[in-house]
Amino acid sequence: MKKIVSLICLLFIAANIYANDDKIVESKISKVTVYSQGAQVYRTASYAVNKGVTQVIIEGISPRIDPKSLQVKATGNSIILDTKYNVHYPQPEVTPLTGLPLKIRQQITRLEDSILNINYDIQTYQDEIDVLNATKNILKNNGAMRGQGKVNDSIPLLKTAIEYYTEKMMSLNKELQSLNRKRDRLTRERKGMNERLQDLRNYQESNDLDGKPKGPIPRVVITMKTDTYVKGNLKISYLVGNAGWTPIYDLRSEISNNNVNLNYKAQVYQNTGVDWTEVPLTISTNNPYQNKTKPELHPWYVDYRAYQVRSQDNEAADTRSGQPGMYKKAESLGFTSGNTVTLNNAVNAEAAYSYQFTQTIDYVISAEFVIDLPYTIKSNNEQHMVLVKNIDIDANYRYYTVPKHDKSAYLVAELTKMDELQLVPATANIYFDGTYMGETYLDPTSMEDTMHLSLGKDPNIIVKRTLLERDTKEKVVGTKMVKTYAYSIEVKNLKSKSIELVVQDQIPVTTNTEIEITATELSKGTLNKRTGMIEWKVNLKPKTSKDLEFIYEVKYDKDKNVVNAY
Repeated sequence: MKKIVSLICLLFIAANIYANDDKIVESKISKVTVYSQGAQVYRTASYAVNKGVTQVIIEGISPRIDPKSLQVKATGNSIILDTKYNVHYPQPEVTPLTGLPLKIRQQITRLEDSILNINYDIQTYQDEIDVLNATKNILKNNGAMRGQGKVNDSIPLLKTAIEYYTEKMMSLNKELQSLNRKRDRLTRERKGMNERLQDLRNYQESNDLDGKPKGPIPRVVITMKTDTYVKGNLKISYLVGNAGWTPIYDLRSEISNNNVNLNYKAQVYQNTGVDWTEVPLTISTNNPYQNKTKPELHPWYVDYRAYQVRSQDNEAADTRSGQPGMYKKAESLGFTSGNTVTLNNAVNAEAAYSYQFTQTIDYVISAEFVIDLPYTIKSNNEQHMVLVKNIDIDANYRYYTVPKHDKSAYLVAELTKMDELQLVPATANIYFDGTYMGETYLDPTSMEDTMHLSLGKDPNIIVKRTLLERDTKEKVVGTKMVKTYAYSIEVKNLKSKSIELVVQDQIPVTTNTEIEITATELSKGTLNKRTGMIEWKVNLKPKTSKDLEFIYEVKYDKDKNVVNAY
């Protein structure tokens, strides 16, 4: 007997040590890092477990979780044996009605009884309708009614048959119409009762006494082992899809200031199935779903393409092949009888500015903007505007004109050190002197050191481009034709202050060594010989003008024609 009692005690102790009940603990979102695609959610929770192995369960998790990204850390003297994500399907339970108001329970009972009775009435009407329809079919298919038999030989019999058919069919149709009306009325009533009953049952389920969820429950299950009773904190993080952000910029400038104000905003959205309520956000330029593997180059093989050249009857073979002269052409290229030429190509693969509530963290391949203000982002896929940073960028204002295409002068803000702002390519709204000027596209990934932001035309700067006919001529020198082109550009400042104007034009360029192009006059302009671009930087005082001239010659073989030389 004592042995049995001892065994029971040991089993009881073992059960307490190694078979602790699962513990469902509450957690809350502590912060969210939103990527350009996806988001990293961080949760915190407190736990208390007895000695032994215990499964701590975290509910309220997004169903959009990427299980591979799940990470869990615990404080306290405990060991995490396993972490996993799963979906729990609660077993359906019969919900007691005793906790519902008496009025609701009575309505449910009455509706269920009424629907049962109305089903009997509808079936009764349907049975009568079926009998009457069968009677109509018998009457219509009767031989006398269809003119079969001897009834056609007797006018009185035919008359009697027609009168009987008419009277009986009218009676049957009238009775059928009445029954159909009653059946349809009851069907509509039953539909309304079923809808009302469903509403009451939904109310019943939503007011279940145990308060347990009814649908699938996403969970993080943490298996922990402790040698004693332990209390501590848990930090859980995981990546979710159906979330992200897109950038948008506002650029505001005034001619009186030597800077441009950049308002950097993020349009954050999420549809993860869980609301983010009053949580600190971090906006990251990283995309965890983007390919992170460096491409590899494979050998690129070049060989000859096979042409089987015959030594005899080439003309006949050319004709049969549908390509006259193919074999003769091969021979003219030096390929003789029996030579093989093949070609196979293998395919080869391919500084920190900060806003008042934002801290910028630079990483090797991305940047994060930590925003201290809490935001609430509902799980409804709607976009929420989040302010990332607001800074002033040093700018140099200049006017540009390209009179060959447009005889207007454009005010341009030249912005430098844009790479230090950790921007991503996106659309920007432009505001100048308080007026909306339109949109532009910021592309910080371009290789240029300076970004040019065009702010629009200035009607107070007059530009005129003229072909100088007196200096435009052509002549023959030996075997060469020499054509000379001359242009004049006049710029005038009607403004009340001095301006810096950049004038751009061009001369043609060529890759043909037989064509020579020479600039003979540039009015101190700078020529880029590779592109043919000429640029003048002109300082114009108020109410003054300046003339610029450029002349160039094109020399080529007089027996040939040159196009696009002007």
